[in-house]
Amino acid sequence: MTDITSLRPLFAILVSAVAIPVILSLKRRPNVREGVTITVAVAKFAIVASMVPGVLSGTRYVFSFGQLATGIELAFRVDALGLLFGLLASLLWIVTSFYSIGYMRGLDEHAQTRYFASFAASLASAIGVAFASNLLTLFVCYELLTVSTYPLVTHDETDEARAAGRKYLAYTFGGGVAVLGGTVLVFVLAGTTAFAPGGLEGLATADPTLARAAFALLAAGFGVKAALMPVHSWLPDAMVAPTPVSGLLHAVAVVKSGVFGIARVVLDVYGTGTMEQLGVGLPLAAIAAFTLLTASIIALRQDNLKRRLAYSTISQLSYIVLGLGLLHGQALTGGLLHIPAHAFMKLTLFFCAGAIHVETHTDDISDMAGIGKRMPLTMAAFAVAAAGMAGIPLVAGFVSKWYLVIGALSLNGGLVFAAALLVSGVLNIAYFWPIVYQAYFESPDGHDEKPLIGGPLGGRDKVRADGGEDHESGAADGHSDGGEVPKPEHVDHLGKHDEEHEHHGGPPAGGWDDRGWRGGESTWFMLGPILTAATLSLLLGTVPYTAVFLRIVDTIVGNLPGVMA
Repeated sequence: MTDITSLRPLFAILVSAVAIPVILSLKRRPNVREGVTITVAVAKFAIVASMVPGVLSGTRYVFSFGQLATGIELAFRVDALGLLFGLLASLLWIVTSFYSIGYMRGLDEHAQTRYFASFAASLASAIGVAFASNLLTLFVCYELLTVSTYPLVTHDETDEARAAGRKYLAYTFGGGVAVLGGTVLVFVLAGTTAFAPGGLEGLATADPTLARAAFALLAAGFGVKAALMPVHSWLPDAMVAPTPVSGLLHAVAVVKSGVFGIARVVLDVYGTGTMEQLGVGLPLAAIAAFTLLTASIIALRQDNLKRRLAYSTISQLSYIVLGLGLLHGQALTGGLLHIPAHAFMKLTLFFCAGAIHVETHTDDISDMAGIGKRMPLTMAAFAVAAAGMAGIPLVAGFVSKWYLVIGALSLNGGLVFAAALLVSGVLNIAYFWPIVYQAYFESPDGHDEKPLIGGPLGGRDKVRADGGEDHESGAADGHSDGGEVPKPEHVDHLGKHDEEHEHHGGPPAGGWDDRGWRGGESTWFMLGPILTAATLSLLLGTVPYTAVFLRIVDTIVGNLPGVMA
C-alpha cells in the first residue's frame, strides 16, 4: 500500500457541498438549477472515478486537516472499500438527478429547489462517509447525512411526513449516539480510531468484555441505518417521501452508509481475526439471517408497492451484513458485491414505482393488473430487477448471492445460513413474481387478491398513496371524510387527481390504454434512468469484472490478512 497526499478526496466531497448555495440561488431559474445539479453530479463522479486505477494498483489517496486533539484527526482516505461506496453513490447520483427532474416536474412538486439542494448535501455527506479514514470522521459525516436527508424525508410536509421525519431522527440520532460511544471505547482500548486492514492491534489484546461492548455499540449504531431488526421500523415509514428520495434512502446513501459502517468495523477496526477471537461474528450473522427471513415474510403482506419494496430492502441489506458476519473470503466477497448489486436493482424497482405513480397515480399492487399494457418498458425493467433480487442468473443479484451461499457452505455450521439465503430467495420470488405476472398476464377485471397473505402483520391496514399512512376511510383517494380537497402542494402524495382520465389510481374506466414499446408511457427523463439502472443490473450480473465493482471487491478482500478464500 502506498499513501499519496491528494486533494481529490476533499474535492469529491466539496464539489456538491459548494453547489448547495448555487442551487438555492437559482430558485427562479429551474432549468439552470437542474443543469447545475447534473453538472455537479457528473463532476463528482469524474473525480471519484479518476482514483479507480490508482486504488486497484495499491495506491491510497489521503487528505488530512490535521489533529484536532491528541489522537483525534479529521482526515479522509480513499482505499478500496471507500472507493466501492463512493463510486456507487456518485454514479447513481447522476442517474437519480435525471430521474428527479422527470418526477418532480411530472407531479409539479413544491419546494423543488430545497429538494435538489438537500440531495447535493446528502451526497456530500455520503462521500464523506465513504472516504473517512477513521471512526471519528466517519461519525461526523454519518450524522451530517442524517441532517441533510431529513428535509427529503419530510418533503411532503403533511402530518404523516413530519411524524415519519421525527421517527427517522429519533432512530438515526440514537444510532449515532451508540456509534459515538463505541468510537470512544475503541479509542480508550486501542489508542486510535484510524482504520487499518485486518483491524487495530490494540483491540486484539484489550479486555474481551470491553472489546465486545464496543463492537455491540458500533454494530447497533450502524445497524439502525442498515435497518437490522428490531431497529428497522423507521424505513417503511420513510416511504412517505417522494420516490427519488426512497431510492436515495434504499439504494444510494442512507442504508448503504449503515452497512458500510458495519463493513468498516468488521474489516478495518476489529478485523476478521479479532472478530473470531471475540466470538462476535456469529451473533451478527444470526441477527442478519433472522432479519432477512422475517422481512421477506412481512413483505408478502404489503399491498402498497413502496412498502413492499421497503421490507424487501430490509431483507436484502441483511444479505450484506450476513456476508460480513460469516468472516469467510467468499462470503465477504458476496456481501460486499451485494452493495452495488442491490443498489442497481432496488433503484430500478423504486424508479418503476415512481413512474407508475406519476403516470397513473397508482400505488397499490392490487390496482396494477394489466398495467404492463400501459407501461411495458417500465414493467420490463421491474421484471429484470425483481429477478435479480431473487437471485436469478444473468442479473447482479445472482453473482453476489452465489458467493454468499458458497461462502456459507464452506464453513462448519454454515448450512443453516445457506438455507436461510435460499429460503429468502424463494420468498423474493413469492412477493415479486405476482406483480410482474399480473402486469402482463392479468386484466383489471380478472385477477386474484394481492397481497399474498392477508392481514396487517408488520404493516398497516390502509396506506395512502406513495407510501404514507391512511387513518381515514377516504384519504387514499385524496379526500378526507368531509370531502375536503387536500392542499394543492401535497395532493400528489395523497393520490393526485388526473384531470385527463378522471381517476385517482388504478385502471381508468375502460381499462389501461396501450402505449406500446417505444417510450410513450412516460417522459425519457424517467424512462432513461429506469432503463439505465436496469442495464447496470444486467452488466454486473453478466460481466462483473468489466463493470469494475467485482475487481474492487476482490482488492478489498485480497488485502485482508488471514482471510480464508
